[in-house]
Amino acid sequence: MSDDNSWETYSKLVLQQLGTLSTGIEGLRSELQHVKDQLTELKAKEDRVQDLKIWKEKMDDIASPPQLKEALTEIENLKEFKTKSVTMFMVIQSLMAGALALTKMF
Repeated sequence: MSDDNSWETYSKLVLQQLGTLSTGIEGLRSELQHVKDQLTELKAKEDRVQDLKIWKEKMDDIASPPQLKEALTEIENLKEFKTKSVTMFMVIQSLMAGALALTKMF
């Protein structure tokens, strides 16, 4: 009877250890999946960085950053000039309309 009892105890211990190992393996699988997800995300970011590097190289072939800054400054100056010109044109047109109205009155 003691052989049966020791075998039963031993089998319970083996089953308990197998359960513990199974839980550990499931935890490792979960962590491995998490690492795979992070790796996929990292590869996507790396692809975006490569695209940006290619774009930057193409832009550097066209114009350097100081040239782009200068071009943007010139565009701002042209916008300001356009606003001033249109305003002056409107003022002159108003003065001319007023002058014509005055000449017709007299």
